[in-house]
Amino acid sequence: MSDFGNESAFEDTFFTISRTSDGLYKDRSSKFLYFSYPVKNEEEIKTHLAELRKKYYDARHHCFAWMLGKDGGQFRANDDGEPNHSAGDPILGQIRSNNLTDILIVVVRYFGGTKLGMSGLIQAYKTSAAMAIEENEIIEEQVKTSVSIQFPYPVMNDVMKLIKTHELNILSQEMTLDCQMNLEFRKGLEELIVSSLEEIEGLALTAI
Repeated sequence: MSDFGNESAFEDTFFTISRTSDGLYKDRSSKFLYFSYPVKNEEEIKTHLAELRKKYYDARHHCFAWMLGKDGGQFRANDDGEPNHSAGDPILGQIRSNNLTDILIVVVRYFGGTKLGMSGLIQAYKTSAAMAIEENEIIEEQVKTSVSIQFPYPVMNDVMKLIKTHELNILSQEMTLDCQMNLEFRKGLEELIVSSLEEIEGLALTAI
């Protein structure tokens, strides 16, 4: 028996954006510069935020929201000095309403001298986030999983046949008397791939 799951192939996809997008929204002299990024982890998020803070150092607010994981289990919204829930939450709301994840949206505000009020701020940040998404491309991605396999060289043909049949991605490989490979494939095929690998004589595998 393996320690791998048996998630359905219908449950191993999610929606995200394909690239970076940016633009400008204006409301009563205030300027809202919006940016959207596809991201995979919090380190990427921190990098993008640091770059924007450095480039737009004179802006009053750098408000943002992000979501990570197939089911959006990791997320954060930040008002960055705006009234509570007037900026980060409206941005996050647009991410959720578009059913997106692995995404960061940042809205940089330059105050124009006229206060917008709570409802005006909510609308401005909501609109900016919506435009950032609208001007991007929404794509469907697959949840991936990885395994490490070790096997004797004589069964190489069996391994390569399975890799070709199921279009597995070889992340790394080391070919000696005892061969080692790291393989990546879509989560929905996990049970099939693992059981097929376990049928190859002398092969051992572990989750990565």
